[in-house]
Amino acid sequence: MSKRRFTPPHRRRQTVTRREKERPTLTGRLTVTHSGYGFVKPDDAEKFPLDAFIPPQNLRQALDGDHVLVAFSPGENGRGPVGEILEVLEPGRKTFVGEVLAGRVVRPLDKSLPEDLPVVGGLKGSRRGDWVKLKLIRGDRGDEHTVKITSTIGPAGTVKGDLDAVCAEFELPPPYTQEEDAAAAQTVPRTIEREDFRKKFTVTIDPADAKDFDDALSVAPGKTRALLEIGVHIADVAAWVTPKSQLDKGAYLRCFTSYLPGRTLPMLPKSLTALISLHEKADCPAHSVIFQIERATGRIVEHRRCHTLVRVDKRLDYGTVQQFIDSGNAPEEWSALFRSKLRMLADITGKMRQIRLKEERFLDLALPEIRVLCDENADKVSGVAAKIQRESEFVVEECMLAANNAIGQDLRKIGVAGLYRIHQEPDPDKLDEFIGLMEDNFAISPGDLSHRENCLKFLSALPEGPRKPLILNMFLRSLPRAVYAEKPALHYGLGKMFYSHFTSPIRRYPDLVIHQQLWNYDLKQRTRPAAGMAALAEIVSAREENNDEAYFAASDRLKLRYLAEQMERTGENFYEGIIAKVTNNGFLAEIPEVGIYGFIPKENLPYNASRRGGKLIDTRNRQSYKVGDFVYLRLSMIDTARGSAEFKPVSRSR
Repeated sequence: MSKRRFTPPHRRRQTVTRREKERPTLTGRLTVTHSGYGFVKPDDAEKFPLDAFIPPQNLRQALDGDHVLVAFSPGENGRGPVGEILEVLEPGRKTFVGEVLAGRVVRPLDKSLPEDLPVVGGLKGSRRGDWVKLKLIRGDRGDEHTVKITSTIGPAGTVKGDLDAVCAEFELPPPYTQEEDAAAAQTVPRTIEREDFRKKFTVTIDPADAKDFDDALSVAPGKTRALLEIGVHIADVAAWVTPKSQLDKGAYLRCFTSYLPGRTLPMLPKSLTALISLHEKADCPAHSVIFQIERATGRIVEHRRCHTLVRVDKRLDYGTVQQFIDSGNAPEEWSALFRSKLRMLADITGKMRQIRLKEERFLDLALPEIRVLCDENADKVSGVAAKIQRESEFVVEECMLAANNAIGQDLRKIGVAGLYRIHQEPDPDKLDEFIGLMEDNFAISPGDLSHRENCLKFLSALPEGPRKPLILNMFLRSLPRAVYAEKPALHYGLGKMFYSHFTSPIRRYPDLVIHQQLWNYDLKQRTRPAAGMAALAEIVSAREENNDEAYFAASDRLKLRYLAEQMERTGENFYEGIIAKVTNNGFLAEIPEVGIYGFIPKENLPYNASRRGGKLIDTRNRQSYKVGDFVYLRLSMIDTARGSAEFKPVSRSR
């Protein structure tokens, strides 16, 4: 390897050809997909409203996250420009995590980075199969990128090692120390005038294994016989966490509780959340939204907000409540009055959901989620389980949606700066692409999905079956991601215009900020100015997305570990899949049983296959593979470093 002095790409003089000089240029941030293609989001969005597409051969060793200079040709038929990277203006990624392979090579966890990179320098005590932290050394034009190991994380192939690697890759803040936790336990809550709700029927409904309880529901007679009073009581976190305090700074650093399979990294110290939570049979301070709701229709007539003192009669879990809703069966200790109140709560929230569907026309995009079950302490992945939203969860969801919407309206009414949850309308080009997929592969004509009414008809008409989750996933990918903003705007999925987040201040910083703002407003103290909310919205949106990516990365790797263990223990490695995407190099199939996607390379097909239109067609036996087809597959390769798997098609008879 050359020993010349390394000069970062953004400081080098680049050789630019005359042809490149003649083409227009733009600058922007590069994103590299798992397939190797790139997209550059232009810095000047007004001048260049569409992202520039970068074919793999035009990346010129630029990496995901780099700020780049691009020479481009205008796109056609409404498509964005197609470009070639001329120069890396500012590198993005400088450090990352990878697994050590044989021959002084590492494989990055991040799929957008080159698959294998050579190591220069010492191994820092690491061995083959270890996760390590890496510093990237960029190669000049014609030279390969290399890496330097900065520290060893731990062995790959263990639950703890894989979770440690994901936490390091996504730079998730570490857990609170014992000292921080002990200090938080000494926090004394501030006082404020409260209404006494302790005699009202009040319950919490959470997963059976929940540790924190930041919301409770009460039911009582309304102002008139035609009305029912529903109280949504949220743990009054602002009483303990004041703006700019050490606790507030710790929460801001994290922004969200990070939920990984087998590991939780809380936004607030555990000792503090134990103090704040709404515990059964205890007097607990809450910040509440009280609704008057028509018994007959479920329509919300009015609401008010107040600080309260509540007493939870019973801690309930979703499974028990669902059994009661389905069959009327309940634990013996539930009195007749208790059952009557709970049935009343279930009935009114069902009506609230129906009227919300009628008036706000929300998009019902509920999907089963396949979760990996693991125990970090036992270093064991025990299996996978499907989580499907049930009516007992809708009871809570309807009340939380109503409270969040009410707070969003209140913030605008009283002129207090806040954060709003917004979800932009889908991009027309992405909708057209989705419509084409439906027509070509599923023989479904969705109609013009730019009209909300057509969206609702399309979603409600989807037939039940294994293809439905695949179609819903495709539709979700055609929608933009919901984010936080300093001003209210449409939440496309919910059909709401003034929507904020208020109901989870223990685990979401945006909710905590709203609680702090309203606390100060109620005491006539200074609130945060609107000027800083835009920057805060960007930060919390980015950290939320990073948390989600960390969860998916951890989940994928642990699911693959589980598949490998299953194959080793039982020899069983056959799965049914549904083709989700077809490319020139093969196709991607969803494996519903375990909730992963597997790739089937063209080379793994029985004969020589070529792509024609949206299909891969076997030129010898005319077997075709298209999106939506069912395929029977055999697991052929697992790459847990990258979180990917390859399969081969097989006949059912094997």
